[in-house]
Amino acid sequence: MAYRGMPGMTGMTAPGFESMSNGASRRRSGEPRFTPNSFQYNVRVAIGLVPSAILLLGVGGKPILGVLTVGLMISYILDSLQLRQGAFFGIWGTLLSTMLAWVLSGVSFTSAASESTVMYILTLLVSFYLIFIVGVWASLQFRWFQLENPSVVLALERLLFACIPFTAAAIQTWGVVSAVGMVNGPYYLMLIQFEMYWLFTIPHHSSFMLKTERNYGGQISEEALIAGPLESCFHTLTLLFLPLFFYVGSHHAKMFSSIYSVCDMLLLFFVPLLFLMFASSRGSLWWLAKDPRDLHQVRLVNGGIAAVVIIICLEIRVIFLSFGQYISIAPPWNYTLVTVALMGGAGAVGAFLSGSLSDGTRFVVLSGFLQTAALCGSFVLGLPYKFFPASIIAAFFLSQFCLRKNVISYFVAVLAASVPATWFVVHNFYNLNVWLGGVNIKHICQLIVGSILLAMIIPGLSLIPHKFIHHLVAVGLIGQALVICMGENRLYNFTNMYYYGLEDDVVYPSYLVVLTSVIGMALTRRLGAEKRIGSWAVWVLFCLYAGKFSMLIITSRNVLWASIVLLLAITPPLVFYKDKGKGLSRMKPWQGLLHASIVLVAVWFCRNTIFEVLQWVTGQPPSDGLLLGFLVLATGLSSAPIVTQHFPHVQSAKSAMVLVVTFGICLIFIEPPVPQGWVLSQYRTYQRTFYPDELAIYGMTTSHPSWPSWLLVATIVTSLAALTSALPIQHFVELRLFYAVGVGTSGGIYLCAQYFYQAPLLHALLVAAIVCASVFLIFTHLPSASSPRFMPWVFALLVALLPVMYLVEGQIRAKTDTEEDKFVTSLAIEGGRMSLLGLYAAIFMVIALEIKLELTTIMRDKADKLGGRASIVGGPRPRVVQQQRRPTITNSFGVKKLAAEGAWMPAIGNLATILAFALCLTLNVHLTGGSDRSIILLAPILLLLNQDANLLTGFGDRQRYFPSTAAISAYLLISGGYRLWEEVWHGYQNAGWGLETGGPGLFYAAKNTLLLFLTVPNHLMFNRFMWDYVKQSEFVLMLVSPLNIPAAIITDVASIRVLAVLGLIFAQAGRQTASSREIKQLPLTD
Repeated sequence: MAYRGMPGMTGMTAPGFESMSNGASRRRSGEPRFTPNSFQYNVRVAIGLVPSAILLLGVGGKPILGVLTVGLMISYILDSLQLRQGAFFGIWGTLLSTMLAWVLSGVSFTSAASESTVMYILTLLVSFYLIFIVGVWASLQFRWFQLENPSVVLALERLLFACIPFTAAAIQTWGVVSAVGMVNGPYYLMLIQFEMYWLFTIPHHSSFMLKTERNYGGQISEEALIAGPLESCFHTLTLLFLPLFFYVGSHHAKMFSSIYSVCDMLLLFFVPLLFLMFASSRGSLWWLAKDPRDLHQVRLVNGGIAAVVIIICLEIRVIFLSFGQYISIAPPWNYTLVTVALMGGAGAVGAFLSGSLSDGTRFVVLSGFLQTAALCGSFVLGLPYKFFPASIIAAFFLSQFCLRKNVISYFVAVLAASVPATWFVVHNFYNLNVWLGGVNIKHICQLIVGSILLAMIIPGLSLIPHKFIHHLVAVGLIGQALVICMGENRLYNFTNMYYYGLEDDVVYPSYLVVLTSVIGMALTRRLGAEKRIGSWAVWVLFCLYAGKFSMLIITSRNVLWASIVLLLAITPPLVFYKDKGKGLSRMKPWQGLLHASIVLVAVWFCRNTIFEVLQWVTGQPPSDGLLLGFLVLATGLSSAPIVTQHFPHVQSAKSAMVLVVTFGICLIFIEPPVPQGWVLSQYRTYQRTFYPDELAIYGMTTSHPSWPSWLLVATIVTSLAALTSALPIQHFVELRLFYAVGVGTSGGIYLCAQYFYQAPLLHALLVAAIVCASVFLIFTHLPSASSPRFMPWVFALLVALLPVMYLVEGQIRAKTDTEEDKFVTSLAIEGGRMSLLGLYAAIFMVIALEIKLELTTIMRDKADKLGGRASIVGGPRPRVVQQQRRPTITNSFGVKKLAAEGAWMPAIGNLATILAFALCLTLNVHLTGGSDRSIILLAPILLLLNQDANLLTGFGDRQRYFPSTAAISAYLLISGGYRLWEEVWHGYQNAGWGLETGGPGLFYAAKNTLLLFLTVPNHLMFNRFMWDYVKQSEFVLMLVSPLNIPAAIITDVASIRVLAVLGLIFAQAGRQTASSREIKQLPLTD
């Protein structure tokens, strides 16, 4: 693949009309053009971001997961209502909330990060940067965003490819190091960087640029590439130097203490260099050299030097360090023979791959290299002289096969090479009386010999052009992968279980697990691309080799096989059922149900491993509800590819997936008690035992039943089912009423059992109130013909129940308690009443918000019908609005119908808003003592007020901010006067201030009262401006505003100081608002 450079500047002529038109025509026909399209690299981005995001969620714990879950559910609901902009901002709001929750929770990756401020800040920056990259990725999925911001979309795509390799490599390396230790951390970083470099630095065409290869003779324009020269250069430098710098930073104390440390540093530089030379054959260095011949020379020279250094370092670092006992030659001949053997093998590989030798000398050179390496290797391993001909024959026929592709020569080479390999294993290991991983070493030797024989036979079989042989090759590859998995599970996983806590690997190092997995997946991909094995074999092999990575993270007996089973159950919808011509899904509904059933069975099969993983993560045995929740969540997430890839157009499938995932998340967070029959028998020993002396140890506690938490789960799931149209309540009034009463009853019982369990006589009233609220909300959102007649009475009943429960709460407790418990009873009464007020405040705010949204929708529909521009002004209406108005158009809440019924919705909305605001102020006084800062948070509640014909006749859209600003001013004014009164008459009355005789108390009161009155004019002017938006006189503002300065400086009351500061802010805000309105009203001139 070639790449076209930037057009040169030679040959420019005077800018005439003809030349300009020809240039424009060339740009239109040749230059890349922006084209809105779906993002084509989601899989690559997911490989980089999803593991990192999972690691962050695991570190953040429940607070981060809770914020993210709620935010994504809201974004999903907005997207299902076709509110694309709302879903876009919902996702970004969720990510920002996640960042805030991360800061407030104070989590960090390691103890070092929590102890060091610099490390903690760096951890936060990297985590926030990853969250930002996730938001960028999500933004590219919105079609409307591509249409409105083409240049921004191209920049975000480039930013995504530029930033993922560094950020994902850092976080994934951190996670791997936290799981398996720091000893080989630089090598893990190097491997992860190989993956990131291959995925994101190899040149890729932009998803949003029109391909123009045909205009340049098959060449791709540099302007159409995602990553530019700067990003590619930065990725290359990090690939070469970052693992080395990581090693220097983590091992600087003993960097030159031994030859092994020097070899580590050389390997960490030259192995990435060799990988870079290989990647350059795929165009990764397109920015460095334009001439392919120059790039080929660079590849040969640097690759040869890197190969020589790597061989020498591996000889010292691996062969003589780990396998020195198997070398039977004394020094210095052992070093010489090992070096000659390795160099001979490397020279043979280099001569074969480079293609630089002529046909006459290729066989001589290749055969000489291989036979020299085989002979030296036989001496080094101590092979008996009678087996030396087998090694030489194997090398000879292998060189002949490499040049002539003769299958008979290959099998002769395999037969000859199997003799020394089998002798080495049997001679050194087979007769030892050693048990590894719970099995005898003889079994391990059999697995090793079987794996070696399969590895040597299969490449020859793949060259035979017969379909049956190809299937046989696939079966052999799968068998070899199973043998490797069994052997590594015993040698690495089981030995780590038995020798847990040691710093070094006991028998089988972790890098061999990674190496065999990477080589297996690379060879599988190559064989699949050359059509030597079928797609089903590629799928099975990828699942087998990918499942081995789980052993590096979790030490468990069954984690390998559980991971493989899950991958085999999850991946078929991603691999199969694709139409080769159109890329469309060919999965039928019964096949989708079958795959979902397979996923369910696979998750149930892996339940023991999930239990062990949860115990490893939390440090204690998980509860039954937590385990059940993760099983359900794993089932839902594992079934997601079935829905997203093959049934995205089926609303019932999407709703079912969302409900299952939501049900699992609810079980995880709420952890309801699981019936004894649901608990697995092997986990019952982990159930908590309650002892009778807990009351004496922990003090007086009151136990309450936990079974109502199932009602909360049912309420959440059924509510989401109604929102996603899984329950068709918008079409049937009877079902709607039954749903409203059921949700209200379950929610009311849960509240009674969890928070009002000491007042059983109030349960009926509280359940009735929650039912009224549920019925009102649902029949306001999805109205029926009788809603205008009955909904005001339902709201009146809801309001009337508040004072009844407030008074009955105290009367019941006062009559049932004894005289000596009056103090405890009074505290219980106050707590119960405050809880009741808080519950009603939340109900009233939800009612006010629902009415505000309904009125906005109705007025928008009326404006669209009158203006005939629904698609321009309002866009497509939400599905819920369309559904609720389609069945009964004549009986729904039209604007004329609303006016005929007395406009009850605005009046009830205003009443609910005022009641919610008043209850919040009451709670503020009782809980915080009347904090001044709380009014800033409570005043926006008044934005839910509406214009109606009864309460607020003159209130319109222009005055929507007036209630909030007026409430802030009035509250602070009253609070300042009350605190001043309290200070004078209560705080200092007994201290002899002498208020009656003109003492210091009189001065205190007079000074602060005067300062309080000085703050009033600014607030009056600003609130008047917020009512009529009439610009105030600049002279009056300049005269009144400075009056707040002495009040802000010399007052002794905090409320007056806050009032003065807000007065200055209000003055400036009013001036800026008036100026901006004048600018908007200026006429446009030419």
